[in-house]
Amino acid sequence: MNSIHPNKVYTSPMRKLVRFFEQSRDQWKRKCQAAKAQVKRLTQQVKRLEQSRAEWKSRAKALEQDLARSQAQAQTFAREVERLQAQNREVPRFPPGAFAVRPSHQHYSLGHLELFLALVLSAGVSLRGASQTLAIVFTLFELEAPVPAWQTGRLWVLRVGYYKLTRPKAGGEDWVWVLDHTVQVGNDKGLLILGVRLSVWQARRGSLTHEDMEPLALYPVRHSDGQVVYQQLEATTAKTGLPRAIVSDHGSDLKAGVERFGAAHPETSLLYDIKHKTAAVLKRELEQDSRWSQFTQLAAQTKRQVQQTALAAFAPPNQRSKARYLNLEELVEWGQGLLTWLDAHPATLPVAGSEKLTWVLDFRTTLHEWQECLQVAAITESLVRQTGFYRGLQSKLNKQLVGIATTPPARRVRAALLHFVAEEASQARPHEHLPGSSEVIESVFGKFKYLERDQARSGLTGFLLSVCALVATTTQDVIRQALETVSTQDVLKWCKDNLGLSVQALRREIFNAPDGAEQKWEQLFGSA
Repeated sequence: MNSIHPNKVYTSPMRKLVRFFEQSRDQWKRKCQAAKAQVKRLTQQVKRLEQSRAEWKSRAKALEQDLARSQAQAQTFAREVERLQAQNREVPRFPPGAFAVRPSHQHYSLGHLELFLALVLSAGVSLRGASQTLAIVFTLFELEAPVPAWQTGRLWVLRVGYYKLTRPKAGGEDWVWVLDHTVQVGNDKGLLILGVRLSVWQARRGSLTHEDMEPLALYPVRHSDGQVVYQQLEATTAKTGLPRAIVSDHGSDLKAGVERFGAAHPETSLLYDIKHKTAAVLKRELEQDSRWSQFTQLAAQTKRQVQQTALAAFAPPNQRSKARYLNLEELVEWGQGLLTWLDAHPATLPVAGSEKLTWVLDFRTTLHEWQECLQVAAITESLVRQTGFYRGLQSKLNKQLVGIATTPPARRVRAALLHFVAEEASQARPHEHLPGSSEVIESVFGKFKYLERDQARSGLTGFLLSVCALVATTTQDVIRQALETVSTQDVLKWCKDNLGLSVQALRREIFNAPDGAEQKWEQLFGSA
């Protein structure tokens, strides 16, 4: 050390210098070790980064290859789409015809309207069912067509009904009116008057169909009697003129009103529906027969006894409380069928249950008499339905009944019906046939109530207009005219002017009224 600085004199003791140099050495040693550790860590990190870079590089290359394949497929798909679009331009999306035509101011095509109305009016499909059917059809045939909601379809039905009801009717002297009331829950009822031209019906004759009939008037009322019906009939003459004949079922209100109309207009013939007439004749005959009362009581008792047993298949049909004599065939045919089975299987029934059915053996002769009565009635009904009333009908009917009525009850029924037919036929002019059945209007009401389903519990509602849509032909031209000339407001106004609150609406008024709100009887139900 003295050789480095020969002239410098060091005064520090050696012991201190040794300690200082030792500490300095240890400090640099630690720094060196820390630097080596950091170098090692950085070396390992670089190695990991290089491995990650290699992995990501390989993945990027794979993705580039996938992208290239995807782009190639996209180009292939694009060419296929262009080809299909070109093909689609050659083939129409919708079936030709009605689906390409749209009535004025309508969102849906004429095809939509025609198909929906056919499902409801012809096939008896519910409104919701018709909407779902269109959705299924369009999906099945891959048609890009909107599906109407059932509420929209309901308005279509009502607008078509309103159009048929209010369109001008050709005047003439050969109109025949067929009329009846429809009733629902509550005290409302509606008088429907349908019309058919003799010049049209006589060209083909046969049973009247829905398409033959034209809706002439629809009068919803809360109170009806003979005077009301007479006024309604007089009002209807403004549409067609005086009718040649009126066919009705002689309901109490109808009979009084129709007879008053006939007295005021003797040129109009008043005809009694043949089905109701035969029911009245059978009722008069059977009500005098104590055996019939006994038979119906035993049949009702048997149904209760066997319907939950092994003999349920032998149960008689339900007996209606209303219009019982319009539906006698089922009960008498059940008795005859059971007799035939018992004769063919005398020892088959279990002894324990035999008394529940074998009582019918005591009615063997009586059932034959009743069967003949029903046969006479059925032949008369069929003949009048097909030919109507005309001069000479009694003679033709008498020939058809030869050999049919062999028992006293059947002979009495035959005599009564021959007398009735002669009286009604005498009202026909020479070479003229007058319809003698109002079953067509009963059929219309039956279809209307089928379409109503649960809505019938609300009483008469705006859906009443649909009865007019059910009759007459519903062609594309009729649909177009109805949708272009009748607005929703027209339908709503008719409902407001002709219908009061439905039973359901009254129920809401009664049970959903705010607490403490005063509700007067006159406000809910009108003045007495």
